[in-house]
Amino acid sequence: MINPGLQYPIFGPEIPCPHCRQPIPALTLTDTYLCPRHGAFEADPKTGELIHLQSGRHWRRWNNEWYRQHTHPDGIRFEIHEALDRLYTQGYRATRVIIARRYQDLISGYLERSTPWKGQSDQTKPRLYGLPVEFSPAPEDEPCWEVINFDLEKEPGVPVRYPYFRLFE
Repeated sequence: MINPGLQYPIFGPEIPCPHCRQPIPALTLTDTYLCPRHGAFEADPKTGELIHLQSGRHWRRWNNEWYRQHTHPDGIRFEIHEALDRLYTQGYRATRVIIARRYQDLISGYLERSTPWKGQSDQTKPRLYGLPVEFSPAPEDEPCWEVINFDLEKEPGVPVRYPYFRLFE
């Protein structure tokens, strides 16, 4: 008798679609999941990635959430911008963004840099959308940073200046 677990890709018989989050079924005896809206996704058992066959985009999973693995700076910048907008609509403001170290070379050319004013040490940090940027610890120290892309530190309230409208300046 065949083990039923071997009939499905590595993520099991059903996963949420990384795009629309609707449950999508696995195609038995394949490494593929099929979303009626977004098409086929192939699970790679060697890398643990989910690959959208139509676009070639890659996702990895951490704590049952899918995180797109970016290869272009605009992708990560757009994702951060969307998260800032979500925070704003929930009544929060971001105070700092921590970006996965693996994106440091990819995004460093897009960070704002300025010279500090007298008595303002925070101004020497690079900024994105007006927020101080730090890069994550190494994935060896905190494994989540091998998969997740960024984290926003937040506090209740609306931004003093809402700088996030300048998406791709």
